[in-house]
Amino acid sequence: MTRDDFQGRGRQPLLVSACLLGVFCRYDGRMETDGRVADLASRFTLIPVCPEQLGGLPTPRDAVELSGDKALTRSGADVTEAFTRGVEQVLRIASLTGARAAVLQPRSPSCGIGVIYDGTFSGVRIEGHGMLAGRLAEEGFLLCTPEGLDQLA
Repeated sequence: MTRDDFQGRGRQPLLVSACLLGVFCRYDGRMETDGRVADLASRFTLIPVCPEQLGGLPTPRDAVELSGDKALTRSGADVTEAFTRGVEQVLRIASLTGARAAVLQPRSPSCGIGVIYDGTFSGVRIEGHGMLAGRLAEEGFLLCTPEGLDQLA
């Protein structure tokens, strides 16, 4: 496939956290579809991605939070390398498809935009981006959560 295949029928490619489309990839194994996001398929070519699975982590898996520049499980296992691999794979997919925007799962240690958990597994939220969201922001991608879909005009 070529980049043109993903931009067919005048629709722009859009990266989407796969968990928002009901793909079996959430850390807790639940499958939930966000209808608002699924409805974007009429306007965009949706490219489902899960950086955590692309980095080699299983589903289900232990909850992860960011602590500084590390991705750590509740039990203290360091999964930073898997997260980093997953981010690189998503960037590769974006390059192959021509995607320059993404709808990402809120508060996720990979995909969170603007707000993530503080790394203590206490439910406390702080300002910040997940690993993927931070990298996409650095690369100039338009990022939004399901609550901010109006940004995709």
